[in-house]
Amino acid sequence: MRIVPSAWLTSRPPLAQWLALIIGAGALGGLFRLIHLPAAFFLGPMFVGIAFGVMGSSAQVPLRVYQFSIGLVGALVAHSITLGVLASLLQDWPLMLSATVLTVLLSLVAGLALMWLGRLPASSALWGTAPGAAPVMMSMSENYGADPRLVATMQYVRLICVIAISALVSHQLASAPTVVPYVPSISSTMPAYLLNVGLSLALVLIGVVMGLRLPAGLMLCPLLLAVLAQLSGAFQITLPGPLMAVAYAAIGSYVGLRFDRATLIYVVRKLPVMLAAALMLIGFCAASAWLFAVLLERDYLSVFLATSPGGLDSLSIIAMESGGDVGLVVTLQTLRLFAVVLFTPPLVRLCLRLFKRNAGSG
Repeated sequence: MRIVPSAWLTSRPPLAQWLALIIGAGALGGLFRLIHLPAAFFLGPMFVGIAFGVMGSSAQVPLRVYQFSIGLVGALVAHSITLGVLASLLQDWPLMLSATVLTVLLSLVAGLALMWLGRLPASSALWGTAPGAAPVMMSMSENYGADPRLVATMQYVRLICVIAISALVSHQLASAPTVVPYVPSISSTMPAYLLNVGLSLALVLIGVVMGLRLPAGLMLCPLLLAVLAQLSGAFQITLPGPLMAVAYAAIGSYVGLRFDRATLIYVVRKLPVMLAAALMLIGFCAASAWLFAVLLERDYLSVFLATSPGGLDSLSIIAMESGGDVGLVVTLQTLRLFAVVLFTPPLVRLCLRLFKRNAGSG
């Protein structure tokens, strides 16, 4: 299968491509908002970004803009973290730990299935199905003989599937949003409002710098700083709605533009297998969410988002927009990320050793 770039798009100067991307992302995001789809200004730019990437566009979201946008989402999540929420999460930690372990094991089952079917190289199959952050999994996989391009594409294909399915599920089960950008009351003065905005942005910047070298630190460090600021009463985290819409769009576009033409050409014949593996893992996690929703006495939507093998940032956005339990989603997604980073390398080594032993004896 040959993929030809769009001459109309690639022949345009970078500024024109950027303008087309912004207009297309805004239009599709606005359309999604009209039909009440959760995280509309995240999903619309993501799908437009995929189209632009595949058509060969040179437009890219600057890395620093993406990183700061992640930090803004982390700070916004802090609105849902109260002392009551923290106490509830601590009370349910054994079940949450069990859910984390089960998700990691289910991802291993999906990887083993791909190995035994012989559709993908063994190491790439295991790392590609690991439910961790794509950049982290890609960098770690190279040390184990996996193809980083294949691993990255498997991770992003699964991410797109998780986001799309989660948005559809949220659309059916959504309630009122649990977190909204802070809007000052009539009694609030404009200087106080601007001061809170300035302090909030400074806090996000500090958190992003602190989290640059930590797994999921871009979101978790601003979140923790914002929680401390809120609980201590230092100041009110204040993030205007238009600013958050731009942040959502930046994250969505960044994810979508990762699907460039060169990568798609490289993996196009393997896409059906990747989709099957992604849907298999999502199905496993969706089934387990029913069990943990009963045990944790939480709504299914929140547990589904918390156990889905997607990104911490994207699923947090969907949880906030759809009225899910953001504290639960952030906690379980963070636990899973650290569990994957700690336990995936030894599990991969064990599986590869058993696979080679069986292949040799056969």
